[in-house]
Amino acid sequence: MAIRWRVAAALVLLLPMALPGAVAQAAVPIPRVPAGFHWGVATAGFQTEGDAPDSNWRRYVDGGAATVHDPYANAVDFRNRYAADIALAKDMGVNTFRISVEWPRVEPRPGEIDQSALALYDGMVREIEAAGMTPMITLTHFTHPGWIVDRGGWTNASTVDSWLNFAGLVAQRYSGKGALWITFNEATIYRSFEERNGGLNIFQSDAMMRNLVTAHRRGYDLIHQLDPGAKVSSNVAVKPPPLQWFDDASFVDKVRDKLDFTGIDYYYGASLDNLSAIYGATDEFWKIDPQPDGIYHALKTYHKKFPELPVYVVENGMPTDNGKPRADGYTRADHLRDHVYWMQRAIAEGVEVIGYNYWSITDNYEWGSYRARFGLYTVDALTDPALTRRPTEAVPAYRETISGAGVPSDYLPKRRPAWCAFADLSTCFGPVPLSAQPG
Repeated sequence: MAIRWRVAAALVLLLPMALPGAVAQAAVPIPRVPAGFHWGVATAGFQTEGDAPDSNWRRYVDGGAATVHDPYANAVDFRNRYAADIALAKDMGVNTFRISVEWPRVEPRPGEIDQSALALYDGMVREIEAAGMTPMITLTHFTHPGWIVDRGGWTNASTVDSWLNFAGLVAQRYSGKGALWITFNEATIYRSFEERNGGLNIFQSDAMMRNLVTAHRRGYDLIHQLDPGAKVSSNVAVKPPPLQWFDDASFVDKVRDKLDFTGIDYYYGASLDNLSAIYGATDEFWKIDPQPDGIYHALKTYHKKFPELPVYVVENGMPTDNGKPRADGYTRADHLRDHVYWMQRAIAEGVEVIGYNYWSITDNYEWGSYRARFGLYTVDALTDPALTRRPTEAVPAYRETISGAGVPSDYLPKRRPAWCAFADLSTCFGPVPLSAQPG
């Protein structure tokens, strides 16, 4: 059996060379992105702010939970440096800046609102507005207060009402700012982290998802009541099928009528010629071989799934191993341009894409470790007391991409399209040809 598997695997790797469309081809002309497009960068409170208050994740870090490998230290001190980081984003031409408002910081004890925490977020939103940017505000990015943990977390139905009180406070405070709203960041990954770190057992997973669905549905209505004209969503973490089908069934399929746009986070794909996504299971994301055309498949998939909704790429980025260059020479700038190219291809084929956020403006605490670095600006969080922001080669690349409303029409991706992508089995007869006309 083992020998047969090896032979089959060898044939799988050789087949692309024999299939039509598998060779490099001239680029197809692609359109610029439409006017009013959101070019953004993203952050998250716990990952960047420092001085983290009591929460599920503060406890995971302090207790050495399963996914924790590095101390939290002071993250990248965004709470004191947000003005400078927003200025860095403005300098690239970014027009949308994503933050999260940390529930554990705002409400450290039941019913007790920390006014200094609200003042911190007021300052962030004010700075984003002053820079001429649209704020994208996430209400929950994997964290909840310690007192919610003590009550059973999201397995307790009363957490829905507690969260709605917090969500209403924030929505009312920033009503009229033209903000884009995210209720829950990657709800199914939120659940997975809780399971892996011991905050949830598998028999409680359904209860957590039921309560998150209820909270989003009610939160959507509440935000629209308090901030008329708001655009509200919850971003989906794109996974290779069939994992995606199960994830979608547990959350986004149940809230599709309570979304103003489909938010997707695309980091990696899988295909018969690229199974490196398995490294995601061990949090070694820098070992994954990027598959830029996967964002094209993801955009087309969700456009087909929810045709009534525009799509926003809420997160996309590439990690490096502690900032070291990749062995294959593929750079963050290459990665950014290649993904924007495939996004433009999807637009050319009729997908309404309204925005793209790069994750992230700086390196940050990647849920237990500083090793995976995603930042446009890199930061040595554990060894540099000054937490200096140093630009990567992707900074001028993003600036140029934004000013040009996308990559040039004759751009040719550095990475070839995947063969037999799990997201589109028609590619088993040949990758998406770069010379194919849109349609």
